[in-house]
Amino acid sequence: MAFSTEPVGFIGLGIMGIGMASRLVSQGVAGTPTRPLIVWNRSPSKSETFKSSFPSSNIVVASSAKEVVEKCGVTYSMLSTPEAAAEVFNSEEGTLAGVGAGKAIIDCATLAESDHKTMSEKTIEKGGLYLEAPVSGSKGPAAGGSLIFLCGGSKEVFDSVLDDGLHVMGKKSFFLGPNVGVGTKAKLVVNSIMGTMLAAFSEGIALTQAVGLDANTMVEVIGLGAIAAPMYGLKGPKIAKEPSDHTVNFPLKHAHKDMKLAKDLASQVGVEYKVNNAAEGIFKRAREGGLGLEDLDFSAVFEQIHEDSKGGCEYSAKRQKKE
Repeated sequence: MAFSTEPVGFIGLGIMGIGMASRLVSQGVAGTPTRPLIVWNRSPSKSETFKSSFPSSNIVVASSAKEVVEKCGVTYSMLSTPEAAAEVFNSEEGTLAGVGAGKAIIDCATLAESDHKTMSEKTIEKGGLYLEAPVSGSKGPAAGGSLIFLCGGSKEVFDSVLDDGLHVMGKKSFFLGPNVGVGTKAKLVVNSIMGTMLAAFSEGIALTQAVGLDANTMVEVIGLGAIAAPMYGLKGPKIAKEPSDHTVNFPLKHAHKDMKLAKDLASQVGVEYKVNNAAEGIFKRAREGGLGLEDLDFSAVFEQIHEDSKGGCEYSAKRQKKE
């Protein structure tokens, strides 16, 4: 099945969706005179702002998610939380309401495996096709077209959009199998490792500061050794600033959500996931501790580590009092 002549839909123009939809337009996949991009967002102003940023492109703002799906062959969805995804999918004017024979839904959100399976089953029951396609990457990769898509479900849909959509939003797309849920499992493995890495890195920089070493120097040292990682290179200089810079690329509350889902997944299959679970606890305290960290970048877990340390660490106590 080919969707190349039909309009393309996009539901959800948040931190990730705005970059992904922009790539579809800027790279000529959609928003052309013959192939409009039809968008919808829960906050209508974001849709209008998006349209105005491409004044010469064929972008249509729909009145509902249902309308997007009805008018398009393939519709991408990128919503921030499981709650938002369920609400938009199941509502009277939602995604499912627009599904009919041959309509393809590509959901790029990181949800529980059961969420994707439920949405897939309901889509297929109405004659539609479903591809789960959670992404590895944050705001920058979304805007730059360098996401990694981890896909499961309809191979027919995957093959149709691999070089007609995914290729401009991502640097690599993996089809992991026909069973919906495999993409979610892969994404949770990736994000649980990412969260534990950043928590460990943050602890190391906190210790660096507490013993009187220069944080920027240690970031450079780490970047030159065997434990160098792109994430450390991106986050390290921002964490080492005084005060630290936690401008959001991937919100801490979403990082915690993914780590909690990974914790639950590991428990279901009997894998000891103690390192992730310890890091998840730090992220949980950061999200719920009242310091206002939940909407900052997930690098703000660094602030929680100093908060946890202030009772016994003189440096942390002075730092937290100052901030």
